Amino acid sequence: EEYFQYKIDIKRSDDPQMQIGSNYIVDRKEVPVSLADGTTRMETWYQFRIPVGSYYGKVGTIPDFKSIRFIRMFMTDFEDSTTLRFATLQLTRNIWRKFQSKVDSTGLYTAASTAPLNVGAVNIEENDKRFPLPYRTPREIQRVQTLSNNGVNLLQNEQAMQLQFCELVQNDAKAVFQTFANRDLRQFRKLQMYLHAERAQKTAQNSIRDNDLTAVIRMGTDFVSNYYEIRIPLTLTQFEASSLDPNSDEYNDSLWNPRNELNVDLLTLTKLKQARNLSSIPAIQIFRQLQENGHTYAVMGNPNLGEIKGILIGVENTNAGEPVCGEMWANELRLSSLDEKGGYAALARVDVTLADLGSISLSGNVHTQGFGTLEQRVNERYRDNFVQFDVTANLELGKLLPKNAGMSIPVLASYTQSVSTPEYDPYDQDIKLKDKLSEADRSKKDSIRNAAIDFTSTTTLNFTNVKKNKTNGKKPKIYDIENVDVSYSYLKTSSHNPLIEYNDVTRHRGAVGYNFTPQPKFLTPFKKYFKSTKHHWFDLLKDFNFNYVPTQLTFRADITRQFGVVKPRSIGEDKYGIPETYDKYFVFQRDYIMRWKFTQSLELDYTATNNSRIDEPFGRLDSKDKRDSVWKNLLKGGRNTLFNQTANFSYTLPTAKLPLLDWTTMNLKYQAAYRWIGASRLAVQLGNFLENGQQKEATVQLDFTRLYQKSKWLKQLEVPSKIEDKEKWKNRITRVKDSVTLKSGKRVLRTRKIVDKTAVPYLGTGARVFGKLLTSVKSVNMSFSETANTRLPGYMDSTQILGENFRSMQPGFDFIMGYQPDTNWLNRKAGQNVITRDSNFNYMFQQNLDQRFTLSGQIEPIRDLLITVNLSKTFNKNYSETFRYIDTTGGNNPSFKHLNPYAGGGFDVSYISFKTLFGKFDPNRVSETFKTFEANRLVLSRRLGQKNPYTQAQPGGGLQADGYYYGYNRYAVDVLIPSFISAYTGQDPENVALIKQNNANIRSNPFKAILPKPNWKLDYNGLSRVKGLEKIFTNVTLSHGYTGNLSMNGFTSALLYQDQSRFGYPSFFDTVSRNYIPYFLVPNVTISESFGPLVGFDMQFVNQFQAKFEYTKTRTLSLSLYDFQLSEVRTTEFIVGAGYRKRGLKL
Repeated sequence: EEYFQYKIDIKRSDDPQMQIGSNYIVDRKEVPVSLADGTTRMETWYQFRIPVGSYYGKVGTIPDFKSIRFIRMFMTDFEDSTTLRFATLQLTRNIWRKFQSKVDSTGLYTAASTAPLNVGAVNIEENDKRFPLPYRTPREIQRVQTLSNNGVNLLQNEQAMQLQFCELVQNDAKAVFQTFANRDLRQFRKLQMYLHAERAQKTAQNSIRDNDLTAVIRMGTDFVSNYYEIRIPLTLTQFEASSLDPNSDEYNDSLWNPRNELNVDLLTLTKLKQARNLSSIPAIQIFRQLQENGHTYAVMGNPNLGEIKGILIGVENTNAGEPVCGEMWANELRLSSLDEKGGYAALARVDVTLADLGSISLSGNVHTQGFGTLEQRVNERYRDNFVQFDVTANLELGKLLPKNAGMSIPVLASYTQSVSTPEYDPYDQDIKLKDKLSEADRSKKDSIRNAAIDFTSTTTLNFTNVKKNKTNGKKPKIYDIENVDVSYSYLKTSSHNPLIEYNDVTRHRGAVGYNFTPQPKFLTPFKKYFKSTKHHWFDLLKDFNFNYVPTQLTFRADITRQFGVVKPRSIGEDKYGIPETYDKYFVFQRDYIMRWKFTQSLELDYTATNNSRIDEPFGRLDSKDKRDSVWKNLLKGGRNTLFNQTANFSYTLPTAKLPLLDWTTMNLKYQAAYRWIGASRLAVQLGNFLENGQQKEATVQLDFTRLYQKSKWLKQLEVPSKIEDKEKWKNRITRVKDSVTLKSGKRVLRTRKIVDKTAVPYLGTGARVFGKLLTSVKSVNMSFSETANTRLPGYMDSTQILGENFRSMQPGFDFIMGYQPDTNWLNRKAGQNVITRDSNFNYMFQQNLDQRFTLSGQIEPIRDLLITVNLSKTFNKNYSETFRYIDTTGGNNPSFKHLNPYAGGGFDVSYISFKTLFGKFDPNRVSETFKTFEANRLVLSRRLGQKNPYTQAQPGGGLQADGYYYGYNRYAVDVLIPSFISAYTGQDPENVALIKQNNANIRSNPFKAILPKPNWKLDYNGLSRVKGLEKIFTNVTLSHGYTGNLSMNGFTSALLYQDQSRFGYPSFFDTVSRNYIPYFLVPNVTISESFGPLVGFDMQFVNQFQAKFEYTKTRTLSLSLYDFQLSEVRTTEFIVGAGYRKRGLKL
């Protein structure tokens, strides 16, 4: 067992141990009890209050009081049988805790004496008949009324804290304390509390006299080194007062003697501290003053009435020469005399418009101490005098110049200042600032006021896009001054407060921009040669065009310099001053933009940004050498930290100019991104970072409807047949005879054919059906996109023009234009000494690739039958390695090595696998498809074994006794994946695609041979057109769709893969699994398919009734290649729905 044990000595009622103040007894009551024989006798009841921490002993290893589950009591060491009456057992909580240190003025945490102290409470409900002095409420205090559940007004219990002490020797004190969050007492004038003192019953009457005991009250940050103290000599209430009427004022004044009352003016305490500060007494020494009422006030350290964190109440044996026992009551500790002085606040704003020159705005606001809104409490009101004003001018100074000057000079100037003067000194927050200033020397008043206020000012001056506008109406030229704009901005912020001596930030920013955007003019050199032709066969040459002028040239140079200095305020002497801290930077950014439409279909969009930093010496530029070094760095353009450029090419193939291909649209896009990131100045030897990327995109749109419109026969498929068109087409040719006169003058007769060009071909029903089938393909859309990125750390060269260093010709325009490096490229760059050789270099070379292909088409073989077909294929891959200069042999021959190569990615393709969906399926039996899967493994093992040269080099060509080939047994990944695909998609295992085992570059796709297969969606809306059905249905939709998908996501490269002879096949044989380790490890293969729906009907009847039916089948197959488990989930779903629509229904 584990428990804490407490011990109480039970004696006879006349024993000294059974008196109040001893043996944990806090009260005793004698009540008359009627006995069975009709007599009455007095019985004594005791109230024990045992501190939980004052246990007699501890049994076992119980650590604390966090998990107390049982309480039990027992009696022992009695000589005879004894009957005890037990009333209640309660656990009570007290927010007042015993102070464990001495209550002295040494400023040290010295352990308190072992004299006992019991903290409890006395109240009017339980102690109104207390012996010898009944408890009564101070007569100035009225008990609070409360309403009970049955509507009766009840008085709440009123109580006082009780401190019972014993064996308290002279100059020793015992105390309790309470802590809380920062409590602000500055809005109150007085602190009050009632006190009562009496001797213990076992203490002789003359052993304690008046003023022998002293009440000690401390409040402050702590109770040892920073506090205010009030000491009150206590007048004892003698036991003879019990002869008075307990309800009389005379007894109440005797119980709560006015001479014991705490009634302190808080301003007296702050004046005491101010007097101490003006004297030569150090703050670490207690400073006392005796008041006229006999109380003693004292200050120690630097307490603050604005941030009181606790209060201590104690009793001290001041004059009694012998150890004494007694108790003291403390009641109604309270704050009074609230400071209700108010303040005011005001706002003002003036806006002045200066015609078309601009505007000026002035605004200000102010509030004083004591101001607050209606919802704020008194203690939440402002504690400062605050003044803020703002002046802003927004002007167009170009209006002051002649109009033909065309100058635009926008100016924005503003000044803002705010000053907050606190009511209290920020270093002595219970002493008003005005009081401190009034008593300070005249020479120090300004410095005291400056240190106390919170001051902030902001000055701004901006010239934005200052430029000359074109006024002559001529076409823009590349050399026009109107293409140039200039900007400048100035910002200065100054502030100081009680913690910061000064915090100044100055920022200058200047920019020069150039922007030339002429209207493109495309030259067509061959157009004049084909003006007279009406055919479109020569449109490609006729409309050939080019533009020799860029459509946009933009350059911008932006220089920003900021200098900030901050110095914390030194509270003590100057020798403890903290040095300045600087926050400064000087950056130079250059932006380049060039857009050029070489032709109407070929366009280049180039953007580049170069960031550089002008390095400065430490601290202020307070010497000529420092300023010269900054100018030298600025004139060199600074130290490059970042260069970023992007080039976008877009080209639309001119198929619209070819009559045979004008029904097609083909777009090509290419984006090359390049980034150079400078190394940290703390690790220049680790090199810079190079990043590049390329994005390719090709889209093809085939509009077969436009192609069919080229045939007058196919064009008629979209026009309803008319019987008159048949006759008109049949008789479109008319033969006419007339005579003509020859040159010889002879007249002869001739026959001419006249064709009716308004006649259109007539198509019968059979021709229309055949034509619809022939033109069923309406449109086809194809798109292919590829995004690849490379990140190369450890690059030691720099950049010049277009990211290339023309001195070393590094890194090469191939990389700049998006070329994705391979191993050979890295080796070549290492040989050219542009890769770091630092031994601490350990960054990863990284690449990623994302390929996407989609194809969709719409087919309409007959009217109202729409079939949508789509294919998709997605492949993504990541590759990383550590390319570093290191010796891996243990000798002294370092070289560049490709360490820890790692590749991973995912593959997803649209697929068809429904051939095995409708077979018999019994979840309790092995399916025929699974048996086929098992049998296919032999076929795939043979195919792989015969292709792998390492297997063929084994005895017998690698064929083993179980029919599998060496390195390709039944659990080989390269065997399981194609076996699984062939079995569950119904493919021939002899022809199913195999996984490729190589990774020549980032584009190497191990699943490249797996081609996408089409999915489809079919909708037919023509049943409502059938004669007879239109009287029943307003619309009938038949639907059918299939979606299938094959995915292998999360594949990774195997660290143990080897291909010793570089045949492109694995050579490392795992003796545990008895398989070759493939290059790629595939965690799972998933095939999902859904007929959604297999058959679906959606019908709307003429009577507004609706009906719906769908039959769907889904299947998900997942082959785990970690634990070699295959899961198959099938779902068959029937959906039946019905509805009715009624218009105008009133509810």
